[in-house]
Amino acid sequence: MAVDDQRLTALQVMQDAPVIPVIVLHDVAHAVPMARALVAGGIRMLEVTLRTAQALACMEAIARDVPEAVLGAGTVRNPADAKAAAAAGARFAVSPGYTSAVGQACRDLGLPLLPGVATGSEIMMAQEDGLSELKFFPALQAGGTAMLKAWSGPFGDVRFCPTGGVSPSNAAEFLALPNVVCVGGSWLVPADALAQGDWARITQLAREAAGLPRG
Repeated sequence: MAVDDQRLTALQVMQDAPVIPVIVLHDVAHAVPMARALVAGGIRMLEVTLRTAQALACMEAIARDVPEAVLGAGTVRNPADAKAAAAAGARFAVSPGYTSAVGQACRDLGLPLLPGVATGSEIMMAQEDGLSELKFFPALQAGGTAMLKAWSGPFGDVRFCPTGGVSPSNAAEFLALPNVVCVGGSWLVPADALAQGDWARITQLAREAAGLPRG
């Protein structure tokens, strides 16, 4: 699927592949080969979390040197995070929760946002601000597939990306649900593979994730 720079939406981000990798990078030298390894395996939407001192520099390197990737910023918690991510080249944002301030900042910056929700009230707040593609976080701890099934009634117009506790052993169970478009997971970029520069392993994990069936 071609991704138009000017028309990227949260739904396009979710639909591109069954899994959005949740990436934690501590070393800028790992950023570009890691991103190329994921893209080689069929995963283009890359969520680099703002959890480390090197995250923004890693994002800048990926945006500059891996144009075939679609760079996103994770752990966006306030408008300053959103602005820094956009300046570093992010084209979408993912947050662990939701505030109207973060939503407005992302709208102002033209960043599609996948905000984190864990309750019905949070879904309603996000929908009041026009957001219906949401991250269910932390998915396993907040009720897993049972919660998503329960939400399908009152929130039948919402599409989710469950993240948090999702793994190769349960991803298919989440993806089989009609209100789940994709899942988020850290297993595509294991810390030991990064440390060892085992890019072939990351490509293989990406290839397996890209091949997961969706309901």
